[in-house]
Amino acid sequence: MSGSGGGVFRALRVRDFRLFALGQIVSVAGTWMMVVAQDWLVLGLTDDSATALGTVTALQFAPLLLFTLYGGRLADRHDKRALLTAANLVSGALALVLALLVLADAAGLWQVYAFAFGLGVVNSVEVPTRMAFVGELVGPELLPNASALSAAYFNVARVVGPAVSGLLVAAMGVGWVMLLNAASYAATVVALRLMRGGASRPGRVAGDRAGVVDGLRHTVGRSDLLVPMALVAVIGLFGLNFQLTLPLLAKQVLHADASSFGLVTTVFAAGSLTAALATTARRGRPSARLVAGAAVVFGVLETAVGQVSSYAASVVLLFLTGGASIFFVQAVNHRVQLGSSPEFRGRVLALYTLVLQGSTPLGALLVGWLTERWGARSGFVVGGLVSLGAGIVAAAAGRRGAVRAVAVGSAARDREPSEERARP
Repeated sequence: MSGSGGGVFRALRVRDFRLFALGQIVSVAGTWMMVVAQDWLVLGLTDDSATALGTVTALQFAPLLLFTLYGGRLADRHDKRALLTAANLVSGALALVLALLVLADAAGLWQVYAFAFGLGVVNSVEVPTRMAFVGELVGPELLPNASALSAAYFNVARVVGPAVSGLLVAAMGVGWVMLLNAASYAATVVALRLMRGGASRPGRVAGDRAGVVDGLRHTVGRSDLLVPMALVAVIGLFGLNFQLTLPLLAKQVLHADASSFGLVTTVFAAGSLTAALATTARRGRPSARLVAGAAVVFGVLETAVGQVSSYAASVVLLFLTGGASIFFVQAVNHRVQLGSSPEFRGRVLALYTLVLQGSTPLGALLVGWLTERWGARSGFVVGGLVSLGAGIVAAAAGRRGAVRAVAVGSAARDREPSEERARP
């Protein structure tokens, strides 16, 4: 590649990363097809229960909170390519079993719960392993670009998967879509086995309990890391529950069928993709003001989604909200990653992953409870208002930090003359 495209897509020059990205696009598209099909199945089994939908989301993400640090240790000790191959094979097998149950009209809610939990356990190993593996594939210089491209291809899959899934659910039924998802895992497995490089060798294992505590102390002692971490925790808990709120909005407010629901999810993902591509051009560390501002904009847009009832207005606002959500998350990610000390970076990013992913199961249950009692709109309104408030608080904290930094600098300069006079 050359020209300007070479700047945006420069990590794709690495053959093994290019293979991995192609496999991931197919596999993640299948996963998002599964999300639409699974949500539609749960709503059908439970007469549109928001609590049941929230429980599925919680079961799928809770293992990430419980086991991700252990998954990271496995990634350090074992061949990452072998771990990723095994994880994708197990995920494919789980999806196949559920698909066959649905096709046989034998699937109940507890089987969906069991599948969600099993997939979450596998993901607790796959997610940290995949993050570390991408870094080894491209090297440190290309890692920021590869990270942004990973977010971009993830959102490409979010655009393609729901759109196709909505049409297929309407035409063929939920079971066949789940069967296609099971087959999609083969794309990543094939890509992994076609790689030539030796980038998957095990790394050195960091300290166990002491290392985690040191990383936590490092984060707590740095306000420029602690504030964005706290911000993403609050917004992740209340505002980033779209796997739950989008299907409820589509069915209860917009009265969409399966194909229209797929379109709603696709529009949201298209906004996310646009923002992800925009962040590939980022080369420096985002400022605290940018992170807080992104949270405020996201909060305003999400609140607006909960206030409108027109399908056309909802589509436009969902596109903008999808873009704002990814722009915010990527801004926090880059501020934390580029601001942490190199010796603590892995542990700080592990904590960031736990904060972002770990808030999802609690948020899903909380928002599910809210929407069960006050309707689908409440999930967007409450999430948006809390996100808006958190962004304003973070902006104020950033201003206080800047004022303190200026005051310390001024005091240091004021002391210099007296110190000079005191010298013999």
